[in-house]
Amino acid sequence: MWQQGMNWAATTLVGVFGVLWVGVVVFAAADVSVWARLGQTVFGSFLVGWAVYKAALLLRRTRPKFVPRHRRVGRTKGWLMARGWLSEG
Repeated sequence: MWQQGMNWAATTLVGVFGVLWVGVVVFAAADVSVWARLGQTVFGSFLVGWAVYKAALLLRRTRPKFVPRHRRVGRTKGWLMARGWLSEG
């Protein structure tokens, strides 16, 4: 639970930072060349896109990738018996 909250905090922080970055580049950096502004805007957009991508991953329900052996033992025996590969006894 604590780790999930920290993940959300980091994702939100990066997203807000990206929006602020683009805002500063567009409105406050008037004496900078067009190419520099374009590059900085792409960087800020990348940060915002990354934050949206991570938020989508955090919202999606995922199953655990590893199931401990003690949780698989009974299920495996039943699976083998159902197919006739293991006799009861």
